[in-house]
Formats: sequence, structure tokens, C-alpha cells
Amino acid sequence: MFTTRPEITGDIGMVASTHWLASSAGMSVLERGGNAADAAVAAGFVLQVVEPHLNGPGGEVPALVWDPSTADVTVLCGQGVAPQAANAGVFADLGLDLVPGTGLLPTVVPGSFGAWLLMLERWGTWPLRDVLEPAVHYAEQGHPMLERVSHALGTVAEMFTSRWPTSAATWLPGGAVPAPDARFANPVLARTYKRLIEEGEAAGGSRERQIAAARDAWYRGFVAEAVGEFCANTEVVDTSGRAHSGLLTADDLARWEPTFEKPVTLDYHGYTVCKTGPWGQGPALLQQLALLDELDLAAAEPGSADWVHTIIETAKLAMADREAWYGDPNHVDVPLADLLDPTYAATRAKLVGTDASYELRPGSPGGRTPRLPGARAADVAAAVAAGVGEPTLTPDGEVRGDTCHIDVVDRNGMMISATPSGGWFQSSPTIPALGFCLSTRGQMFWAEDGLPATIRPGARPRTTLTPSFALREGKPWLAFGTPGGDYQDQWSIQLFLAIVHGGMGLQQAIDFPMFHTDHVRSSFYPREAVPGSLVIEDRHAPDALADLRARGHDVQEVDGWSLGRLSAVARDGEWLRAAANPRGSQGYAVGR
Repeated sequence: MFTTRPEITGDIGMVASTHWLASSAGMSVLERGGNAADAAVAAGFVLQVVEPHLNGPGGEVPALVWDPSTADVTVLCGQGVAPQAANAGVFADLGLDLVPGTGLLPTVVPGSFGAWLLMLERWGTWPLRDVLEPAVHYAEQGHPMLERVSHALGTVAEMFTSRWPTSAATWLPGGAVPAPDARFANPVLARTYKRLIEEGEAAGGSRERQIAAARDAWYRGFVAEAVGEFCANTEVVDTSGRAHSGLLTADDLARWEPTFEKPVTLDYHGYTVCKTGPWGQGPALLQQLALLDELDLAAAEPGSADWVHTIIETAKLAMADREAWYGDPNHVDVPLADLLDPTYAATRAKLVGTDASYELRPGSPGGRTPRLPGARAADVAAAVAAGVGEPTLTPDGEVRGDTCHIDVVDRNGMMISATPSGGWFQSSPTIPALGFCLSTRGQMFWAEDGLPATIRPGARPRTTLTPSFALREGKPWLAFGTPGGDYQDQWSIQLFLAIVHGGMGLQQAIDFPMFHTDHVRSSFYPREAVPGSLVIEDRHAPDALADLRARGHDVQEVDGWSLGRLSAVARDGEWLRAAANPRGSQGYAVGR
């Protein structure tokens, strides 16, 4: 089968990510004796600099880590929480029925720095200075401005100039949008990174002690102070059309720590798939696999109408349960065991018929009654003008915030899948003392009491970030993932199924034509839904597309290379393998 690029094969190490500079930085760490954790952290910090329209230092990151010394998978949660002052009543008092998609009101604790450093402390071998060196270099000396970044800045330049002057000062040097391929630097961010390194080293002692001290400088030191002061003393216009200050305080940062958790797992055809807990959407992929297990997807030809119809209909059911039941299990009861029970899956699978469904059909796990949000959809035009949301590549060329992804495997078997996101420059105004902006992940909460994903003090938003990991016959096999908001698990499951049932290699599965649905409400402001929709790359066969229309799907054909930004690494017998997405001409896999 034709592939757009070779599948990388070797035995030293592999890195695949959404940007070639991050992948190269990670591989340089492996080449110089670092392990997968060192490489992932170095690549993660580079992504903050070179993909600022997709993530930033003020964002978040969940990760799945296979540790060969303990022979298990651990979830690292770098998802920050809502401020202590945040609750549904606050938004009701402001006359808001939805959490805005931009500005300072939807900000949450920035979790990525703490999570990356905890990964480095527990599993890494390098000091903070060495893993941060590539990011410091690109922030200080500059990097080539991506065409997509330049275009994204063009969509928000007027807003920056008129409403968010601190962002204009950072992202519009000389008052103009940087041209594609221009050298772009962020010297303020470089100084922030350097100060964190210096404060860590000033603590002295072991590598681990210095890393912990740098983390303290962020959450209980100068970064937290700057964040708290900016949120309290700055009012900016957000997607509500009004100006608001933020609820996030320095104390909120001081209260928070990244955490380790056990993954949620499901066995499927000899594979064990691992995801985060229901504070992310990851278990929806597992629910979908359980449904597919009842429907014998293996009998369908990949890319056929039967293949697409079965996958899309099970996605609708799994995502409907996500809407009704998922939330932070530290704050609400999520009936995860019942949702993943084979009997429940068998009952739900009977809902998949021969025609496309236009209904939102959450189930009743354990006999419980589902409850869906009742908030009205807000003004879509205002949201689009502000550049919110999180589709990866929209058919009309619209540029919005999004996400990154990194996969790493080293020669000793450590394997990592991480999905950094949030804090993109379109989301909230840049903090002038730090050189970055905050995550608006709080927009994924509902400002309506009594729901699993209602905004609550100290709760994690029910995020879309969803790295993936799979074992084959009990042995670590595949780390994979993609940007794409609500589409992340829809695209990731297609890669997995193309390999498992289609017999494809990593690059073949990534290149294979993709599709998704907007049937369930978006997790992002203004919470749109398009019931019955099937967005599909036009490389699918004409007869398959005609068959899908005949089954009632609202088929929306898009450019044949526009959906998905998957990457993956694998351990396949004695070889390590890697592949990355050609769409967007940005993703890159490297290895030796």
C-alpha cells in the first residue's frame, strides 16, 4: 500500500510528534544517552515555543507512561483545576449560561509545567537545564514561523491590537503579523524558563531536589504571583462580548499538584487499550471498542460503507455517554464500571441499526437515569470571530486553537504518549511578565448545577485530551494520539482498528482516509452539534460515499488530506517503529 513517507524502523529510539523541531529535539536527547522521559519533556517544552497556536506553558498535559522497571502503565495527570472561587452561581450572577471560550474567566491552573517536571523527576535522568535547553534556544534565538501560526495571528491581530495589548506586544513585533518562515523569538518566555532553571539550581542537592524547587518556583513562587496579579487586575473582553477579570489566584496554583493514577483499560482482540480516567474523554474510546466487539467490525472492509457506518454509529453512542456521565471522579460519581460492563455494551450495541441515527442516546448504566445539559447554544458568530474552539483543520480554512501530541520509545522499552494543549495565544491575553497566556480549558465545564461536568471549585474540567497506549498479548506495543478536540478519540480509534483489523503498518494507518462526526455537542464554546453529520475525506470510494448517503448520513466531503494529525511509536518484536501525519506538512517521526 502507498504511504506518504516511510515508516521509521530501528532499535535506538523513536520520537513522533506534531512538529519536526520537537521530534528532532527529543531524538537528540535519545542520541546523547537520555531516556524516553528526558526526550518527551524536552520535546514538550519545544512544542510550547514552536506551536504557540496549539499549546503553551500555561496549558495542560495528560500522559501515559510505560515503565519497564515496574512493567506497568501509569497515567500522569497534568490537567489543572478550576479556581476555588469558581462555581455555577458565579456565572449566573454575571448573566452567563455558558463559560466563555476566551479571556480570563475560563482559566484553570496551568498544569503542564508541573506534569512535565514530575515526569522528569520520577522517570528521567537529565537535569532540568539540559532538557529545557532546546526550548530556551528557540524562544531566545528564534525559530521559523509556521505558515499556520502566521495565518492564525492574522485572524486575531486586530483583536490583539484593540483589546489584548499585552498579546500584541508579544506576538506582533513591530505591530505587524510575522510572515511565514520569518525568525520569531519570545525573549520574555526565554527569561521565564531561565529563571526557573536558576531557582531550581539554587536549591542545590540532587537532581530531583532541583527539579522540585523549579516546580515550587512556578506554583508557589514568581510565576504564581504574576498569574494571580494579572487575573485579579486585568479585565478583558471575552466571547460573552463583555470584559471580565479572572478568578484564578496564586493560592489556586499553590494548592495544586500533578498526580499519578492507574489507567482505565479494556481488552479487545488480544490487545489491552489504556486511557485516562473520565476526567478526560478517553474511556469513550474504550466504550466504543466494547460496542464494536459486539458488532464484528472485523468482517467489514476498511474504508467501506459498512466500516464507516459501524464506527460512526458506535462513536455517537459512546460520546452520548460521555456527555451524560463523565466528570472529575474526585468530585462526582462516574459509573465507569457499569459503562464498561460487557452486558451494558451488548445492550447498547443493539441500538446500531442500518440507518444513521440523528438522536442523542445516552444509556442508563446500572439503571441510572441520564441527565444532559440544558443550556442554550450561545452566539456562534461571536465565537467564530473570537477564534475559539478546537477543531484541528477546518474545511473552510478557519484557524482556531488546538493541541499537540508526542510519542516516544527508547531502547530500554520506556514508552510515552502525551497530549499537551491549552494556553494557545488565541485563548487569553499574554501575561507580560511571563511571556505566555493561560489555558481556557474551563470552557469545558457547564455553568449549570447538577451535572457531572458542572464547574466546581478544585475540579478538573472534563477535557478532550486523550493520549492512548496499547499492549499486545500483555507486552507494551503502541503509543499513539492526535490533536483534534472532540475528534481525538474518533481519529485515534481508526488508527488502532486499521492496524488490528486491516493489517496495516503505522504509516499506512495514519495515511488511510479519515472521518468523524459532530453529532454530539462540542466540548468547546459555543457547544455546537450537528446531528447525523459525517465529515469524511473525499479519498473514500465514490460508491462508499453514495451508500453512506443512502443510509441517511449527512455526508460532508472535505479535502482528502485534512482530517487527523496522528502520530505513533511502537515496539514490534526486536524493532522500534514510528510514524507521523503528513496532513498539514508539520508532523514528523524520527528514529534510529
